[in-house]
Amino acid sequence: MIKATAKLFLALNGNVKKSQLAAGFSWGVLLGLIPAGNIFWIALFLVSFFLRHNHGAKIFGMAFIKLISPLIIYSLDGFGFWFLKLDILNPLFTTMFNMPFVPFTNFNNTLVMGGLVMGLILWIPLFFLFMALIPFYRNHLSQKIRNSKIAKSIAKFPLFMIIDKALSKN
Repeated sequence: MIKATAKLFLALNGNVKKSQLAAGFSWGVLLGLIPAGNIFWIALFLVSFFLRHNHGAKIFGMAFIKLISPLIIYSLDGFGFWFLKLDILNPLFTTMFNMPFVPFTNFNNTLVMGGLVMGLILWIPLFFLFMALIPFYRNHLSQKIRNSKIAKSIAKFPLFMIIDKALSKN
């Protein structure tokens, strides 16, 4: 986890395409909104490895959403309940529930459906938001952060020296 986060910061400051970083963050938000551990989350997580994006950004996005999830869980639950109760989608959900293996995805769980639909709705706007924020970070914030007293004092900790050595080997 620490190595992936360090690689993310190297990618943010390096020559990695901003589209790959933005896609990684967006994937992380999508996966972070869906409750982990069900078959649907596992399938999406595995599919994400076949697509081109930064995996460190994906892990960082998931971790950030999981940290703030207690603040948004009730709104996701309410949104999922509303979405599952839409009359126009009722035949689709009935058909899906009667299919083999589909009920194991927990699509009829309000949190799963709320997280999935909200993640899909937010994916494209977040992608373009991150596409705009990454150059802003690279051009304006990275030098200020790197030259700050806090960053220089943190860089002297032994843990960060170990991470730096581990990253320099790759």
